[in-house]
Amino acid sequence: MAPPQALTLARTKGLDLVEISPTAVPPVCRIMDFGKFQYEQQKRARSAKKHQKVILVKEIKFRPKVDEHDYQFKKKHIERFLADGDKVKATIFFRGRENAHPEIGRRILERLVGELSEMAVIEQDPQKEGNQLHTILAPKPGMKRSQSTSQASRDAASE
Repeated sequence: MAPPQALTLARTKGLDLVEISPTAVPPVCRIMDFGKFQYEQQKRARSAKKHQKVILVKEIKFRPKVDEHDYQFKKKHIERFLADGDKVKATIFFRGRENAHPEIGRRILERLVGELSEMAVIEQDPQKEGNQLHTILAPKPGMKRSQSTSQASRDAASE
């Protein structure tokens, strides 16, 4: 149908002539209520945004001389973050002479990754930047988020 004919047909019906695909040959147009179309698109976008999952990167800092109790305490925090579906950046912070022995920090990270292997995957291998050594852990794809924390994170995201 010719564009002027389609435009007159749309006006007689009280609707709009909307170009759907301008790059197609010939261009594709549709007769519809454009305001209603925009409203439905916005509604779909809001619905999609409501159902998306927000992933945060939480950081836990260790020192090369970390005590066993402190290590276990921080490991439990990492397990909780991974159970919530968040990524975790484990960082070893070196000061002074500790910089001369990065292998100590690497051993701590390797131990952490080994102990968390059933609930996390390494997203980034241990990497030294300046006086820090860090790795990024992500929850395994098959893991389910815990109910109470996922509800709280959805409430916080909607505000």
